[in-house]
Amino acid sequence: KRAKGFFDVVAYTGNSTAGRTVSHSLGVAPEMMWVKNRSNIEGWLVYNTTIGSTNHMDLNLTTATAPSSGYWNDTDATSTVFTVGTHSTVNASSQTYIAYLFASLDGISKVGSYTGTGVAGSGTPLNIDCGFSNGARFVLIKRTDDVGSWYFWDTTRGIVTGNDSTLRLDVADAESTSYDAIDPYSAGFTINATGQDINNLNAEYIFLAIA
Repeated sequence: KRAKGFFDVVAYTGNSTAGRTVSHSLGVAPEMMWVKNRSNIEGWLVYNTTIGSTNHMDLNLTTATAPSSGYWNDTDATSTVFTVGTHSTVNASSQTYIAYLFASLDGISKVGSYTGTGVAGSGTPLNIDCGFSNGARFVLIKRTDDVGSWYFWDTTRGIVTGNDSTLRLDVADAESTSYDAIDPYSAGFTINATGQDINNLNAEYIFLAIA
């Protein structure tokens, strides 16, 4: 649910003006945002502080980070507003939008990043420390420097030592249980797979974890 420092939802109407600011009630600067045009056929645009306000990603696509001056107006979000450009995905005149804002809150949520090691398993775990006390109940991961799906897991379907129930936001596929992607870790989660998707050597990834 909406909570100061963790999550906020904002509805607004576009005006096609570059540098337009949209007020929010998150209380801190959002580290990740998902914005969707509700009036027209457009993708889900993603803002993330790791890739910066001069870039963007698409929640419904597997594409890597791309330049985005028309989306965020090359302006970082603040604790009170976020800024949009003139692109129809975020700010067409008279069209309506919904924005979901996320931030890191101690013990509750973590928006972060990591670099892939290309190795995994019990002998060489890639532990992602989110500062949690009982592990992550929800994890979303996306590669930023190359193509890759938006993979996510939750404890309702199973974040376990063994094969995990994996879903992707960018495809209509059913969930897969074909490999052991991540494992429980008391402070966050453990990457237990290798390869392009979530742990390629020296690849860059962003994540959203909720305790």
